[in-house]
Amino acid sequence: MKPDRITSGVVFTVPPSLPRGRHELPREQVVAAQRERMLIAATELLAGAGYRGFGVREICARAAVSRAAFYECFADKDACVDAAYDRFIAVFLERLGSEDGVGGFVTSYLETLSSDRVAARAFQVEMDALGRPARQRRRQAIERLAQLIRDLLPGGSAVPLSACVGAIYALRQIASDALDSDDDPDLLALAPELTTWLTRMVEDPA
Repeated sequence: MKPDRITSGVVFTVPPSLPRGRHELPREQVVAAQRERMLIAATELLAGAGYRGFGVREICARAAVSRAAFYECFADKDACVDAAYDRFIAVFLERLGSEDGVGGFVTSYLETLSSDRVAARAFQVEMDALGRPARQRRRQAIERLAQLIRDLLPGGSAVPLSACVGAIYALRQIASDALDSDDDPDLLALAPELTTWLTRMVEDPA
């Protein structure tokens, strides 16, 4: 079964098709479009087939690029998946950094996952299967998100970062379980309850 497609404009943007044959497009523009298509392909394959279900050949076929084009951008499959995950996290950091309070943070987190469930399944559910380097990448991302939520709190500098890390882990795991157990989860329905007890976790960590 073919994996679903990402929602363009959320984490990734599907580039326009490149003209066939000779053209005058700058080389940088061609490479950027090919790279974006490879990131999209890796994300869709990860979400649909799991990490062991695809390789460079499948990424190239889905992205309609040559292996030479792939290796011009990435050293191997892991490098491509890691770059896609970094983009995923960058979107969260950008969106959540402008929120006001824990409730806004939680709602924006769940809304971002809901707006592209293919990317959400790839990087919330399947990413952990990539091994220790991927888990280390996840820990670093969670610490950055934890710092964001601490900065939103009144007197946040007095709140232990570990309390915010625990809150992000809880939020991430509950959302991941919903994505893993249901093809069409109502993630936003989780927001009120999650907001209530995550607020208690970070505002009264004792």
